[in-house]
Amino acid sequence: MNKKLDDIFRRMFAAFGPQHWWPGESPFEVMVGAVLTQNTNWGNVERAIGRLKQEGILSPRAIYEIPLSLLSSYVQSAGYYNIKAGRLKNLVSFFAEEYEADTEKMFAEDTETLRQKLLAIKGIGPETADSILLYAGHKPTFVVDAYTQRVISRHLLIAEDADYEEIRALFMDRLPCDAALFNEFHALFVKLGKTYCKKKSPLCQDCPLNGL
Repeated sequence: MNKKLDDIFRRMFAAFGPQHWWPGESPFEVMVGAVLTQNTNWGNVERAIGRLKQEGILSPRAIYEIPLSLLSSYVQSAGYYNIKAGRLKNLVSFFAEEYEADTEKMFAEDTETLRQKLLAIKGIGPETADSILLYAGHKPTFVVDAYTQRVISRHLLIAEDADYEEIRALFMDRLPCDAALFNEFHALFVKLGKTYCKKKSPLCQDCPLNGL
């Protein structure tokens, strides 16, 4: 592992311990959560998923068959609910038509092949695709989000305006190809970003990475 990345990981892990990501009772629930969490916080996603469970429609068939307007009302707490309901429909249609709504079949696909297929779905960007691959499928791909970009740009590992694929390549090229490591690393970046490496008024003096 690249020495600086190794130092960052070890310091964050020592400060926060294992993060046990991603919360979800099934791979399909994780897939749904990956879509709903776009541009919102996890508390709002939990409420939306809870509503889907309450209504008995947290399944591929139910989401496939339910009217879009009704699905939108059930995921309202996640924000942008009309858009996200449409994206859920797009993902479930792909899942059903390509893999018969079978997560084992889906995640048996080669990682990069499946990634490109997910990216071709309307409304599924690279962060969502990689979240589905890593957290639902335990496939070795690194998830990049705003927290990750903020931390590594402040530590001069990447330019502040680097795009998603540049940042992802930084980790994919320098870390062992290990889904468990990628999972923990990304989750720790989120914890660090929320706790210390804030967008405004970062708490650098108290940060576990202070001095790197």
